[in-house]
Amino acid sequence: MRHTLVLLLACLAACGVQGASEFKICAFNLQHFGESKAGNDDVMHTLAKIISRCDVSLLQEVRDSKQRAIPMLLERLNKFDIHHQYDAVASERLGRSESYQEQYVFVYRVDTVRVTGKYQYPDSRPGDEDAFSREPFVVRFKAPKTAIKEFVLIPQHTSPTNTSKELEALYDVLQHVKKMWKTENVMLLGDFNADCNYLSKRRREKLRLFTEKDLSWLIKDKTDTTVRSTTSCAYDRILVNGDAFSKAVVPFSAKPFNFQLEYQLTEEEALKVSDHYPVEVLLRNAALKVSFSLSVISLLLFISR
Repeated sequence: MRHTLVLLLACLAACGVQGASEFKICAFNLQHFGESKAGNDDVMHTLAKIISRCDVSLLQEVRDSKQRAIPMLLERLNKFDIHHQYDAVASERLGRSESYQEQYVFVYRVDTVRVTGKYQYPDSRPGDEDAFSREPFVVRFKAPKTAIKEFVLIPQHTSPTNTSKELEALYDVLQHVKKMWKTENVMLLGDFNADCNYLSKRRREKLRLFTEKDLSWLIKDKTDTTVRSTTSCAYDRILVNGDAFSKAVVPFSAKPFNFQLEYQLTEEEALKVSDHYPVEVLLRNAALKVSFSLSVISLLLFISR
């Protein structure tokens, strides 16, 4: 009996590990993504490999004025990854200058997640005219297979010359969204420019996003999210609001994805894709967890003595 239970323990542990594939959220600054990059076959192949690793990807610096580059990317993704179907939801074109505007784009697997709400934050709020260069495009997702089930993503690509002000205003966006959608399950992510010359430690200590105890910064200071060998800055960040969301995150899973190393690219080749690495985090699966299986079997072992 005891020998049988030990074998069962091993089997269930293995099944639990294999059956609980986690859900991945990514954020990637594509550095001037438009028709030019979309027409580069090598770049698009690398982008397809990177983005197809994620259930949801926030794409930034999308400069697709003719609305051709994102459809081309989706076509490439759906041909590259035959196991999933991809779609996208995009903000309006954002920016103070008509000559330079960007979009936030969320690319997601329609078989693992669906959009249940979207909200374009206005370009001005009472008491603070035009706080953001690129106002957050907030999207709510439902992912039934995750432990958290439903969550909200707030993206932000800050202006390097106005990082402190935008990050401080981002805290107000968080509070507004929590109240509007009556949820605590909110993640903020993107190229915050939250390091090096753009945001000093002294300034960080005064910002509510850094001092609020309910917020967990998953990409830590001193993490390098840049491609260039001459820089080492934690520009790109992910943070989650609330205890429930924090517990739904797989411990130590938040990190940059070094696609240059992974795909054996030269720095020059990698920079044609972007000068940023994507950052990513895993959410726990709602399926049977190994820890639960182990607890049950351990109890049976104890009873069988």
